Amino acid sequence: MLTLSSHFSKAKKFDLREKITPINQLQETRSGWKSTGDDPYFLIQKKIHAQSWFRVTLQLNMDVERQASKFYLDFGDGIEEQNSFVLEANNGKVSSRLIYTKNDITNIRFDPVSCKSKFGVHTLALELIADTLALSEVSEELSVRSKLFSELQAGEVLGELEKLSIESGTSLGETSSFHYDKLFVEFSAPTSSYQDWIEAIETPHFFALSGIDQNRYLYQPLISILVPIYKTDPAFLTEMIHSVQQQTYSNWQLCLVDDASDSNLIRKILDEFATDDDRIDVKHREENGHISATSNDALSLARGEYCVLLDHDDLLASHALLEVVRAMNKLPDLKILYSDEDKIDKNGMRSAPHFKSDWNPDLLYSHNYISHLGVYQKALLESIGGFRLDYEGSQDYDLLLRCVEKCRDEEIYHIPWVLYHWRAIEGSTALSSDQKDYTSEAGVNALLSHFERAGVAASVEPAELPNVYKVNFNLPQRLPLVSLLIPTRDGLEILQQAVKSILDKTTYPNYEIIILDNQSCKKETLEYFTKISGHERVSVVNYDHPFNYSAINNYGVAKSKGSIIGLINNDIEVINPQWLAEMVCQCLRKDIGCVGAKLFYPNDTVQHAGVILGIGGVAGHSHKHFHHAAPGYFSRLQITQNLSAVTAAAMLVRKDVFLEVAGLSEALPVAFNDVDFCLKVRRAGYRNLWTPFAKLYHHESVSRGDDTSGEKSLRFQKEVNWMLQKWGPELSRDPFYSPHLSLTDEDFSLSTEKYISIDGPLY
Repeated sequence: MLTLSSHFSKAKKFDLREKITPINQLQETRSGWKSTGDDPYFLIQKKIHAQSWFRVTLQLNMDVERQASKFYLDFGDGIEEQNSFVLEANNGKVSSRLIYTKNDITNIRFDPVSCKSKFGVHTLALELIADTLALSEVSEELSVRSKLFSELQAGEVLGELEKLSIESGTSLGETSSFHYDKLFVEFSAPTSSYQDWIEAIETPHFFALSGIDQNRYLYQPLISILVPIYKTDPAFLTEMIHSVQQQTYSNWQLCLVDDASDSNLIRKILDEFATDDDRIDVKHREENGHISATSNDALSLARGEYCVLLDHDDLLASHALLEVVRAMNKLPDLKILYSDEDKIDKNGMRSAPHFKSDWNPDLLYSHNYISHLGVYQKALLESIGGFRLDYEGSQDYDLLLRCVEKCRDEEIYHIPWVLYHWRAIEGSTALSSDQKDYTSEAGVNALLSHFERAGVAASVEPAELPNVYKVNFNLPQRLPLVSLLIPTRDGLEILQQAVKSILDKTTYPNYEIIILDNQSCKKETLEYFTKISGHERVSVVNYDHPFNYSAINNYGVAKSKGSIIGLINNDIEVINPQWLAEMVCQCLRKDIGCVGAKLFYPNDTVQHAGVILGIGGVAGHSHKHFHHAAPGYFSRLQITQNLSAVTAAAMLVRKDVFLEVAGLSEALPVAFNDVDFCLKVRRAGYRNLWTPFAKLYHHESVSRGDDTSGEKSLRFQKEVNWMLQKWGPELSRDPFYSPHLSLTDEDFSLSTEKYISIDGPLY
């Protein structure tokens, strides 16, 4: 058998795609593979000699957003779990990692996905890596991503690994691999695929819609569909037009404007469709004017009361316009509507469904999550002057920002169904959002222009992800005092860590720390209180009553001097020095209520990224246990957004808002008091907000333990019942979380449970 190492003498990389043999629950399809169960796997017959570092590179095109792909190394004794390694696969993105082996490998088992799914293996490669290069890369990764080595430079990490190797009596490769492997945390992959959801939820819903006569609706507006065209693939262009003609709602107008494509075939296709269907209007531009000018030409052709934006190679779901009209008949004052969307490849395979939040202004400031399907009242588009010519690349974003300025919140509506299929082909931003670099600058300018018109002092910068933005709201010259309330009962070690990290790292200068002592009795704790009280920023207030988190903090607010209240657990630890400044600048916005931070477990996985209502019955944390650098569901781990609730482990709120809603509910002494408080704040008319730019560790439940046994379990169930009785309807439908996503898992995975009937409420 040819060994891998000898092969690499001739080739740097070894492509394994042709070497995979389907073994279990796999069917080959036109576009790749289909898994028929939850245990699909391939066998790769390839020998690898011992004492080797190699890189595995993987790229899957899937109908799910992310998967835990797994590789099992067979050393001749069969497949064993301890000889496996995980690699997170994100749809359409390249993933890679290093592997070290000290034994000869005879076979590799490859588990691409862990549920029923459609996928294509775009890249699957092995590359032998020289020891020096591998160790250099490992050291660099550990210095950046491992808490154990975080204070060391890459060169120092390598020295530390050599020392640990000698101490443990293991080789440098084994020692380095041991620590490197810890960076790849196991995570729960989706248990339902998009194909499962289509079959279980979408197909029955659309089948029911197909039996509806549009004449049942009193309001049947003409809807004009605006399509700018430039050098479109004729096949995709034809498919796009057919998707409009196949609409079950018939009162539409298709406005097609070709931006001087200089193609006789495109001209012929457009003219033939216009001749055959009098609902289609066509214009041929003589000069190329780019997308904004072309879109304005399409708008000038429009006769409808509403306009839909459709790209020249994308597709509408057959019931898209009917769903829009259904919404308009339920809610007649709508000015902007938008739907969920997915991607579709050249073979018609659908993937990457984006099940969106309802109207979410701060999410919109972070990126154009609304995108497609976008429906606008024509009078609204005309009132703002249509598309602006200097914003190509983000012209839809700029248009949307100018439109929402003229709308009330209740005039913007989200239809939670996939009504738009975004074509994922080479050169398209659907395939890769960094395909068009110029769009990011245009997006920054669109946001700056929006805040200037609104009279809001803010700066905008591109975030780390493509076409994602960070808005920096200016702090006032006179910085408000922030009162950070930290309840504690003994727990000296974690309390000291929390206080020290705040004092040592926080750059925001105007704050006080109020330690709320709830009957501490240990000598060392009391001595610490005496000592720390001498610090100019710190005071200790006694609360000599039985533990009640809500009552303790309400008492602390009464003793505070600041105009901003910070509810802070005694088991937090500051990560980034700007955390408080970031939260304060958000908290000072008059329409914002509670502001929450991004919290991590000590192993650098996500503990809190906002609260989702309904998960587990009452509420759960968003993206729990995700890797600290993971983008999350459509970038939501990396961007500021409005959410229903945030945790009081690290929460800021203006004191006047706190008092307006009568503080924390003392009927909830331990659990859900923060969720209840946030819902009261939301009911009072404020938007709650979560920011990923305030980062802290949360050593969760170190001071209290869990709530799963004995009296604690009974108390917890009582608080669950209290929340369900008070907030039942709100808990059943979180507006910032799709009803198509799981209420049992905290990872934004799909749910295949039907949640509504066609004859029930609209959505």
